[in-house]
Amino acid sequence: MKIIEFEELESTNGYCGGLDLGSVEDFTTVWAHRQTAGRGQRGNRWESEGAKNLTFSVVLHPVFLPARRQYELTKALALGVSDWVMDEADSKRVEIKWPNDIYAEGKKICGILVENKIGERYETAVCGIGVNINQTEFGEGAPNATSLQLLTGREYELRGMLERLLESLRKRYEQLAKTGHQAEGNPIDEEYMKRMMYLGEESKYVYRGETISATITGVSQWGHLQLTTNDGRKIECEIKEIVFSRQ
Repeated sequence: MKIIEFEELESTNGYCGGLDLGSVEDFTTVWAHRQTAGRGQRGNRWESEGAKNLTFSVVLHPVFLPARRQYELTKALALGVSDWVMDEADSKRVEIKWPNDIYAEGKKICGILVENKIGERYETAVCGIGVNINQTEFGEGAPNATSLQLLTGREYELRGMLERLLESLRKRYEQLAKTGHQAEGNPIDEEYMKRMMYLGEESKYVYRGETISATITGVSQWGHLQLTTNDGRKIECEIKEIVFSRQ
């Protein structure tokens, strides 16, 4: 497992995008102590205090997955991170908020951004991960954030944390390689759903500009969120089409 370490980068995903990814070995990791323009979902920035947290990207070649099942990788990554958070945070309540944020005790501790290269098959994924480790104060841009130190009261050595997290991700990746092609009875799917935040709970959302009351029922193989409204409508949407009303 190769780790390329930098004191500062604009974006670890951006750095990986400049590499000849076809020649980069699986699980090559680019780690920046400070990331000045980290990217999150919906085009948002990932805010992180320098040298306090983990901001890194992992290059993977999930060629064993059919392109139509590419979201299985996102599920495996989310499970790998949540496994690790549960271990490190003394089994606190850890959930996955669709599509791939990790929450601990109801607050966001990790964000994941997967950027895929897909041709006739699933070729390469650059998996950007930001985890709050030792940061204890967050600005207005992250009003519902937490960190491992806030959860446990302990301070952590970042290199060791990164190595343990990568090992947790590797275990889930190897599980995915064995079972990810299965359309039914897939343990990755089943465990992802068990940890999914708000599953089966009625709540308010803004869907394509309309405020609705709906219940999350699942996630499609393409990673689209599936909901049923309180008047019985079935909805399947992408991340840009819906906003969670509660944080």
